[in-house]
Amino acid sequence: QVQLVESGGGLVQAGGSLRLSCAASGRTFSMGWFRQAPGKEREFVAAISGSGGSTYYAPSVKGRFTISRDNAKNTVFLQMNSLKPEDTAVYYCAGSNLVTTQASAYDYWGQGTQVTVSS
Repeated sequence: QVQLVESGGGLVQAGGSLRLSCAASGRTFSMGWFRQAPGKEREFVAAISGSGGSTYYAPSVKGRFTISRDNAKNTVFLQMNSLKPEDTAVYYCAGSNLVTTQASAYDYWGQGTQVTVSS
């Protein structure tokens, strides 16, 4: 059974940084990060292929966030720099057989971790 467990969320001031981790059990997947703010739909943040050779970012985070992975530890990371209050959301990691920005293509989801950015 595949399990994804996120960690690393918290409260940070605007301009600060956080690093999220997602530990996966089972086989290697293409992985994505999504986020959902209160009253808003879940949105794509970043994705990485199984090898780590391809990465994709939402325009709103490109240049500030970096997705990476350590396949030896079956862990995916999201380094978030220059955080803004509008980045406040619950962040979810997800696993898919495809590297894609579409949430519907992801079969496995973590429980989410809260990121709050204060102004």
